Amino acid sequence: MTSISSARILILATDGYERSELRVPLDQLKGKGAKVSIASLKMEPIKSWDDKNWGDTVDVDLTVGEVNVADYDALVIPGGQINPDILRKEEAAVAVVRNFLSAGKVVAAICHGPWLLVEADALKGRKATSFASIKTDLKNAGAEWHDKEVVTDKGIITSRSPEDLDAFVAKIVEEVEEGRHDRKAA
Repeated sequence: MTSISSARILILATDGYERSELRVPLDQLKGKGAKVSIASLKMEPIKSWDDKNWGDTVDVDLTVGEVNVADYDALVIPGGQINPDILRKEEAAVAVVRNFLSAGKVVAAICHGPWLLVEADALKGRKATSFASIKTDLKNAGAEWHDKEVVTDKGIITSRSPEDLDAFVAKIVEEVEEGRHDRKAA
């Protein structure tokens, strides 16, 4: 088990991430003592999407190719329509998700972020939620979709939207402190 105050958490994002869905977990997890890093496709600041327009940027700490899953306790995938749509087309980004899943690490995705879980084939037979517009995508990937603020299945955490961020972050903390999750076939 890992205390959140000593946990290392990776956020996977690129241009077009929903601002609040990156910033709130980043700030709240850091506020609890976790060391949080941001991985992206390139070593350049990435730009948020905020209230129907481009927002501010956040610095990137490492590229997806530099990620060593053993260095982290959890992976967080913010949504927005643009961010996960770009990432799911990049095999290196999908490989990061698969590697976290294979290692039994906590994987948390919000809003459209579960598209990466679909791409990583992680939802077959699992309970999940997402932004309502991608509900069918999750169901087609084999998920049992629920309209709840946060759904957890063996350390895979999903949430619907920015309104669910407090519950999403609380569940990340809880799952990280539980430790490794056995993910045998559902």
